[in-house]
Amino acid sequence: MRLASWTVTTETAPWRAGPAVEPSSVTAMPDVFLQLDTELQEITGFGTAFNEMGWTSLAHLSEEQRAEILHELYAPGVGGSFTLGRMPVGANDFSRDWYSYDEVPGDLELEHFSIANDHETLIPFIRAAKEHQPELAVWASPWSPPSWMKTNGHYAAARPAIAFSQVENGLEEHQVGVEGTDMFILEEAYLAAYAAYFGKFVDAYAEQGIAIGMVMPQNEFNSPQVFPSCTWTPEGLAAFLRHLGPEMASRGVEVFLGTLERANGALVDGVLADAEAAAVVRGVGVQWHGKGAVRLLHRDHPELPIWQTEQECGDGRNDWRFARYSWALMRDFLLDGASAYHYWNLSLEQGGVSRWGWSQNSLVVVDAEAGTYEFTHEYQVLKHVSHFVKPGAHLIQALSYTGFENQLAFRNPDGSIVVVMQNDLAVEQPVSILVGEQVLTPVLPADSLSTFVIEL
Repeated sequence: MRLASWTVTTETAPWRAGPAVEPSSVTAMPDVFLQLDTELQEITGFGTAFNEMGWTSLAHLSEEQRAEILHELYAPGVGGSFTLGRMPVGANDFSRDWYSYDEVPGDLELEHFSIANDHETLIPFIRAAKEHQPELAVWASPWSPPSWMKTNGHYAAARPAIAFSQVENGLEEHQVGVEGTDMFILEEAYLAAYAAYFGKFVDAYAEQGIAIGMVMPQNEFNSPQVFPSCTWTPEGLAAFLRHLGPEMASRGVEVFLGTLERANGALVDGVLADAEAAAVVRGVGVQWHGKGAVRLLHRDHPELPIWQTEQECGDGRNDWRFARYSWALMRDFLLDGASAYHYWNLSLEQGGVSRWGWSQNSLVVVDAEAGTYEFTHEYQVLKHVSHFVKPGAHLIQALSYTGFENQLAFRNPDGSIVVVMQNDLAVEQPVSILVGEQVLTPVLPADSLSTFVIEL
């Protein structure tokens, strides 16, 4: 056994090399036992989202600066080494404003379908990332169908809450949506047209050299929001999947069920109870409070990969406090069975204020006036896993009998072992890691994140 590298991040000193540590014989009870003979779920990869405001924030920088950022995030073996990318189908909450690809009421034949809007933002954004990672796997989900396909005739489903300084969206009281109802018009002609809408989207992007490998039918299908949103019941989703499945299958595109944002696996079970819909589903997408359902979903549906689809978004401060929390989110999603993990906003201007009036965090913060940028603490945290854990790796068990339970461990396809540990104490923490018949005994710096790469 050999410790190939030890990388450490603290609030004030990111991504530093730790001191050399030689393996030694076992002389006491180790803190962590790596179960090298127990492989858990395969890791598909890590990534972030392509949102319009991500591209408009990067537009304040020079072409060279944008290339530096995307090289750091996507180039294999350089920084984040991202291999997955999420995008919206039409507008989402970090779009410049509401739009869909066909806002002509009653156009069931989709004669007015157009992705012209995306040529200004999403298409150049994704192309720029693919220059650094040609094998980038792009998948998509809508936040709202075209407004005329909805029962309320509006892109949103909730009115602004003044307390949160949200921007007025024009929704009338009688148009407000309710969780647990279908806001899509569940008529066969509309369901078929919406499935064809997905197909036209996939085809249009393919013409731009961007392959969409997977789609999910709806972002947060239980959440009526002030921004583009649409609630669905499990029965409504099942009805749509019966149309969406053949459209996507004819194009070689997978369909995942998602995104689930409630800690309620019964919402997934309700869709899968429909045999025709279940035959379409190839995985499940989970985000936000759906984290409470991941363990049971993994137990009850081991045949379906679970993708974490959007990390909780923060408050625009991009501080170390939330970076520490983001580690806990990633750790728990992966331990509970997720096989892919996505951050949300790749880049935002300082403050991270959306079109609909609230602030979120990002991997990159752009100072538009100065024309400068910086990578955030949360990027460093995500990179501590994504840089080292390769697609096709497997999570392995890392057990503790001494109370140290703040780690992840993986076996890469090349056989190397990756161990990521957080010391959440305000003091240094010695730890011993049993690997085979030897132990590593590093001393973790106070309030730090460490990644160890071990060659056997």
